[in-house]
Amino acid sequence: MKRIIKGLAYVVGDDIDTDQIIPAQYLVYDVNDPEERKIFGRYALSGIPDEKAGLPFGNISFVSEGGDRSSYKIIIAGKNFGCGSSREHAPIALAEAGVEAIIALSYARIFYRNAVDGGLLIPYESRKDITDRVNTGDMIEIDTKSCIVTNHSKNWKSSLNPLGPAEEIISAGGLFQYARRKKII
Repeated sequence: MKRIIKGLAYVVGDDIDTDQIIPAQYLVYDVNDPEERKIFGRYALSGIPDEKAGLPFGNISFVSEGGDRSSYKIIIAGKNFGCGSSREHAPIALAEAGVEAIIALSYARIFYRNAVDGGLLIPYESRKDITDRVNTGDMIEIDTKSCIVTNHSKNWKSSLNPLGPAEEIISAGGLFQYARRKKII
C-alpha cells in the first residue's frame, strides 16, 4: 500500500448505493476479461443523480465522455456509502476508473468488505463528515501511515480512523493473497 495517496477529490453525499456506483445495465461485461473490465471504469458513478454528482456544485461527471478513467483519485462521501445490493462490481468499477481511496463517514458493510477483500481501494472512515470541507477538484493527500487527510486547496488537515486489520489485507492485494501470505491456504 502506498504511503501517500494524492489526487483530486470527487465529493458525493449520503446513501450512495451500488446501483449509482455501477448501474445494472453495465453488469453484462466480464470482470475476468481485461478489456471488458476496463469498461467498468467508464461507467463508474454514472448512475448517481445529478444533484449528488460532484457536490457541492452538482452535475459534474466523474469520468469524461468517452474515457475509461477518471481524473479523480479520491472520493469524499457522507454516510452509508455503497448501500443497496451486494454488488461486487461496485468497488471494481471505482478501481478501474482510477480511484485509490474513499473517505466516508460510514460504509455499507458489504461494500466495505468487497473493497477490502478484493484489495481494490482503501475505504477510510472519517471521524466527522468532511463533505462540506471539500469541493470536487480540491487537491487531497492521504498519509496512509498516520491516517491524516490534508486538503491542500483549503489548507486544513483531519484525522481518519485507522484501517486496523483491513490494512494488512489491502496491502497484500486482497483476501486470497493475504491468506496465501499467511499460509492459510
